[in-house]
Amino acid sequence: MQRALALHRQGNLADAERICVTVLQRQPTHVLALHLAGVIALQTGRLDRGIALLGQVVQLAPEAAEAHRDFGGGLLAANRFEAALASFDKAIALKPDLAEALYNRGLTLAHLRRYKEALADYDKAIALHPEQAILHTSRAATLNYLRRYGEALAAYDAAIALLPNYAEAHSNRGLVLSNLLRYEDALASCDRAIALRPDYADAHADLGLVLSRLQRHSEALASYDRAIALNPNLAKAHADRGVVLADLHRHAEALASMDRAIAVSPGHADAHRYLGLCALALGDYERGWLLYERRQHRANPLGKPASEPPPWLGEASIAGKTLFIHWEQGLGDTIQFCRYAKLAVARGARVAMSVQAPLRRLLTTLEAGIAIIGEHDVPSSFDYHCPMLSLPLAFDTKLESIPDLTPYLSADPAAVAMWRNRLAGLPGLRVGLCWAGNARSDHPSAHATDLRRSITLANYAPLAAIGGASFVSLQKGEPASQAATPPPGLSLHDWTNELVDFADTAALIEALDLVITVDTSVAHLAGALGKPVWILSRYDACWRWLIDRNDSPWYSTARLWHQPAPGDWDSIITRVAAALRDEVALRPTATSVPDRDRA
Repeated sequence: MQRALALHRQGNLADAERICVTVLQRQPTHVLALHLAGVIALQTGRLDRGIALLGQVVQLAPEAAEAHRDFGGGLLAANRFEAALASFDKAIALKPDLAEALYNRGLTLAHLRRYKEALADYDKAIALHPEQAILHTSRAATLNYLRRYGEALAAYDAAIALLPNYAEAHSNRGLVLSNLLRYEDALASCDRAIALRPDYADAHADLGLVLSRLQRHSEALASYDRAIALNPNLAKAHADRGVVLADLHRHAEALASMDRAIAVSPGHADAHRYLGLCALALGDYERGWLLYERRQHRANPLGKPASEPPPWLGEASIAGKTLFIHWEQGLGDTIQFCRYAKLAVARGARVAMSVQAPLRRLLTTLEAGIAIIGEHDVPSSFDYHCPMLSLPLAFDTKLESIPDLTPYLSADPAAVAMWRNRLAGLPGLRVGLCWAGNARSDHPSAHATDLRRSITLANYAPLAAIGGASFVSLQKGEPASQAATPPPGLSLHDWTNELVDFADTAALIEALDLVITVDTSVAHLAGALGKPVWILSRYDACWRWLIDRNDSPWYSTARLWHQPAPGDWDSIITRVAAALRDEVALRPTATSVPDRDRA
């Protein structure tokens, strides 16, 4: 066995294993031979054999910390995370300073999305071995999942200080820099990784992601193609390449690329989610909702995590049951999908629905009997729960069966009357304007999307030439400050400092004749109120607006205006201005009475 150990240290695994087999033929319960043979089996990719051999070792030598560590390593490699965690716990209980066990337990906890606990294990391992660069990179990856990007960058820098030519650290550092919106630095870091390892497929894929966030589509595709040429089974390259293709309206190619990602990695949650979004954009709701459900399995899930008891996805009867619907993503998503609570009530359910604070007062108008609770609240007891964006799947929504219940939200009549009185002196058509969404600088992909969907008030300059219309700001947040300096000739009335929440905004919208907005929560609010709304949509339109349609099955009063090319807002605004001029001509004496109330 001493000779086998020496051969193993030299990297001669085959001869080392042959000695172990010989020893085990003579002594089937020889612990050291079983242990080394098990480790070699793991090293050579024979997980089942390695786990079986090491399982015998921990039975024969339950006090051997290293055996539990290596057994846990095999279970981790086999994605048996809970069992692996138990093995690492035993190893650490026996030997608290066993750094490799701490490190592997951190990896396991990260797989289980228990990132804060994983971080604590990495910190302990680093305290024992601060010179190990891999410990710093794993810690950095976990900090990135926790969206603690500044700390993640420092951790990658620590790894690179230890190993300046550590290509993986440079590449991952590029993604963190991208998350910090430092795109030029991100490109340089990815380029450095590629310079160190030209055949490193992941670095080319990471470069593609940064380029795609910068809307440098052709360069991004070239990077993804290079990554795939180097590693045809790199699922993230196929999946992210599919996103770029979808953004370019090359949907058939996008679907094929995402399908390839799933073929090489069936458990790739992002690939399923991207494929689902692409299918939804094409109107294939039957496939789309089912695929989109895999978003819950992402390493860093969107919105609120699932809770107990099990989720309801439409299979069981909810008559007489309590259904907890919880908000999941943006404010617009909540406005769009809260309508399904009415359908749940129609099936006999008692419904409690958590929503974001700015929406809580507005959503109490949804339907009497639906309990609207705070964003962090959970009912004391319930039979089923359902994330809000899983409701279309639960109700088997097809394109032709979208529950267009508009209007399904309403504003306070007294507040509406107050605004109508205040707006009575405004001449002509009363038009609400919104030009930007939430920048979401803390969420890199959402921020990149916002850069493409938002405009500035200055973009609305062509509207200034239209007589017979008065404009009212509906813009909140930091971009609202632009209302103080509107384009020359554009008379913009701004009372947004009086709008505390969406119930206030709803009352003002009800007093208007038309809303013109980019793709943000105001678009959904106007649609849910049944108010005419013109939605300015970016070239890579959100899936919910479908492809090549200027109407919306989700909101009967919505009209869509799509960019003809990425970044081309001018042509949209020109067309909108012409349409608004026609609208004014048709209604020269427009009042603030909503269309649906007219005889």
